[in-house]
Amino acid sequence: MRRAKLNELDPATTVDKEDKILLGAMQEFLAHGYVATSMDRVAAAAGVSKATVYSYFKDKEGLFNALMSRLAQERIMDIELQLEPPELALRQLAETLIKKMESDHQFLGFLRLVIGESGRFPELAQMFLRNFAQIVIERLTSYLASRPELNLPDPEATARIFLGSALYFIVTQELLHGKEIIPIHRDRIVDGLMHLILGSKNHG
Repeated sequence: MRRAKLNELDPATTVDKEDKILLGAMQEFLAHGYVATSMDRVAAAAGVSKATVYSYFKDKEGLFNALMSRLAQERIMDIELQLEPPELALRQLAETLIKKMESDHQFLGFLRLVIGESGRFPELAQMFLRNFAQIVIERLTSYLASRPELNLPDPEATARIFLGSALYFIVTQELLHGKEIIPIHRDRIVDGLMHLILGSKNHG
């Protein structure tokens, strides 16, 4: 049976203690930031004892990492690249990634939190890279390398450009409030990516 996503859970009815703790942690981190969030606050938000929180997670960093890993599983583990044809597979991936990030307030909140705290806590940014970016890059690199007709000299670099373009759109339009200053519709980003990647099929 499909496990409910954190944003689908009702803390009043959830019986799984780990889910309660992660849900409480998510609420506290987003509301108060990393520094101000304590295990006491998480326990209170989750409706469990502090000892229960520590029985699942040894410290706040471990709790944050577990929450980041769970969010990643919910948001990117179901993203699959179809084998045929790459023109459709890559466009679908770009549109899915951007739409998921653009409309996901939890993801945007955590991305804002990670960026804001990365100066003092670089390990938080590294958690994001390991749980989100690295997985997408590895999957996309493997796919691009399996498609010789794309004629890509460096599939990994192309995968990084692909993800970087999606993140650029999210950061400038959503996190930096750039919709009035440097507005651009996501379809133009997707179309540009498709031209850059698929255009190489006609050369070489």
